[in-house]
Amino acid sequence: MFDLGWSELLIIGVVSLIVVGPKDLPVLFRNVGRFVGKAKGMAREFSRAMNDAANDAGVNDMAKTFKTATNPLGSAMDGVKDAAKSMTSLDIKDDPEAAKKAAEREEQRKKIEANTARMAAERKKREAEEALRKAEEMESALKADKSGDGDTA
Repeated sequence: MFDLGWSELLIIGVVSLIVVGPKDLPVLFRNVGRFVGKAKGMAREFSRAMNDAANDAGVNDMAKTFKTATNPLGSAMDGVKDAAKSMTSLDIKDDPEAAKKAAEREEQRKKIEANTARMAAERKKREAEEALRKAEEMESALKADKSGDGDTA
């Protein structure tokens, strides 16, 4: 607000300490804080009142018109974005055909999920059977090696 640095604040603090005295300095700072708070509140209220007056006068509409005039490509892209939003946010309640299609898509999604889960379970079962078969082969080979070692000894 006043663009004061740390060195300026330090000088102000030392001078106020000398002039006011250490006894009354907290009271002074409290009063200055209240004054600054009230000033900020008044500035905020003034700014809000000015914005409300500008809105009532239609300044925002004029600003939008000037923006459109100065940046036609940007305003065209805003129009495209608005159109895309309106197309993607279909109201299914008003369109029975859209509601029917949405129900069909939901049913197809559920079927796909069920089929995927079934296929994953079958694959896991197949992998488990293969792993069990390999483990049995390795165990039988190990037993054969042990029995073969016993014959040579």
